[in-house]
Amino acid sequence: MTDPVIDPMISGALAARANAFAPFSKFLVGAALEDIDGRIHTGCNVENATYGLTMCAERVAVFKAISEGVRKFRRVAVAADTETLTPPCGACRQILWEFCGDIEITLVNLHGKTETYRLKDLFPKPFDVSFL
Repeated sequence: MTDPVIDPMISGALAARANAFAPFSKFLVGAALEDIDGRIHTGCNVENATYGLTMCAERVAVFKAISEGVRKFRRVAVAADTETLTPPCGACRQILWEFCGDIEITLVNLHGKTETYRLKDLFPKPFDVSFL
């Protein structure tokens, strides 16, 4: 188990979770994305009354980093308050694959439980530019 106090990725995801805007679901999620230079870009989920326009924490972190000119990433951490750790949804897996490739994904809950995967293990047959 990774110590959340020591790992800035986990600390970043937990801190970003506190900024989530989830008045409808009450499901707060935070993400922290580390770029190739070691900088951390965070995101939280932002809900909308239509639900379909809601943005997940992982996509917010990726889009923030991309908007700041970052193009290469090492890993991402995702924090949620669930006993069974919460992986990225399908849309987030697609965005992570397209912008980050086969990165390491660490899932964490508020009790310090963690699990780490490679994106290819969570998303074994992604659609990408190779099909275009």
